[in-house]
Amino acid sequence: MRWTAKELDMYSQSKEYVDTVLIPLVPLSFGGQMKHSGSMNEFLTILSLEIEKQMKGRILLMPSFHYVSNEVDKVERLKHWANEVKENNIKHVFFLTSDYEWKKHEGELKNHLIWIPAIALESLETDQARGMINQQVIQILDIFTYNWKNEKK
Repeated sequence: MRWTAKELDMYSQSKEYVDTVLIPLVPLSFGGQMKHSGSMNEFLTILSLEIEKQMKGRILLMPSFHYVSNEVDKVERLKHWANEVKENNIKHVFFLTSDYEWKKHEGELKNHLIWIPAIALESLETDQARGMINQQVIQILDIFTYNWKNEKK
């Protein structure tokens, strides 16, 4: 389910079945990195929506967590988001990013960080891009399934 009024109504009616939240992590950059951050945003948005579509009814797709790359308190802000989600009876919080900097904070986050390199979609034909996104979705769904099956009881 996506973070829209209509789908949040559905979530409210069936939240006992939704045990997972996906939060895309998207950097904001200006200057020389602006196009790269835009490319990451495009890739993560499309990938997140495809994951949500495949797992509708089990996953709640949160709005993207935007941050400035050199922001000092981004980790604390993200931890606050995750704590808020967990306090509302969500068992699994997954962060999806193409920003390798988050790997440095993976242990601190105490949730599932999925790092995947961004694909520059603008340089691909539509069918190529769709195929690559679908391959990534399959791999990420395998990560979700593994974590669901191996959760601490």
